Amino acid sequence: MTQESQTGESFISHLVELRSRLMRAVISVIGVFIVLFLYPGPSVIYDALAQPMLASLPQGTRMIATGVITPFMVPVKVTLLASFVIALPVVLYQAWAFVAPGLYKHEKRLALPLIFSSTLLFIMGMAFCYFVVFKTVFHFIASFAPESITPAPDIEAYLNFVMTMFLAFGITFEVPIAVILLVKTGVTTVAKLREIRGYVIVAAFVIAAVVTPPDVISQFLLAAPLCLLYEVGLIFAAFIKKREAEAEAQELEEI
Repeated sequence: MTQESQTGESFISHLVELRSRLMRAVISVIGVFIVLFLYPGPSVIYDALAQPMLASLPQGTRMIATGVITPFMVPVKVTLLASFVIALPVVLYQAWAFVAPGLYKHEKRLALPLIFSSTLLFIMGMAFCYFVVFKTVFHFIASFAPESITPAPDIEAYLNFVMTMFLAFGITFEVPIAVILLVKTGVTTVAKLREIRGYVIVAAFVIAAVVTPPDVISQFLLAAPLCLLYEVGLIFAAFIKKREAEAEAQELEEI
């Protein structure tokens, strides 16, 4: 067998493995979606998602749907989003299982904790957005509405806003993971990352100004956690590098 044929077979086997992992990830999301669709149902899930907005509206006010099929499609989209979040550990595990054969032993030991922590941090970011940011921002915006106006947000516009905010805060809470990976892979050092702390703070507020609504509170609620989590990442990265240095020193002593 020639080297070219071996390379071709290896490439095909990788494609087959990739398809298998993708199918398992999709099946896990669809499975959770079917369960949530049957119970508690898309309407209940959307009502829970809309609760922060409804709490800020005048009593008796409801949200509106301007599209013909919007009352059906928006709750289904929310249920699909919830299904993906619940199945996220399985999706990330399938991604890890695909790349694991090409990793070294010490890289495999790092991969699983990173998958677990990144999933947990992303969900924590969404929870912070739902329980803290939405409640604060919606009440702040409602307090500025003139008495002659009755707010009645469209459910599709609300869903787009919520998904953007969830994504922004979920990614923001991944900052410690990004810092650890940058240091762990040797791209940079903890000392250099500490030197650019001022630039990171400025960038955090610029990103918050672009992603969040044009009010100071929501911008601060995104920028402040980003800066804080950056510092948390530096602490953990320094701890990991210290442990690695101690392990290397111990190995040299044994030799």
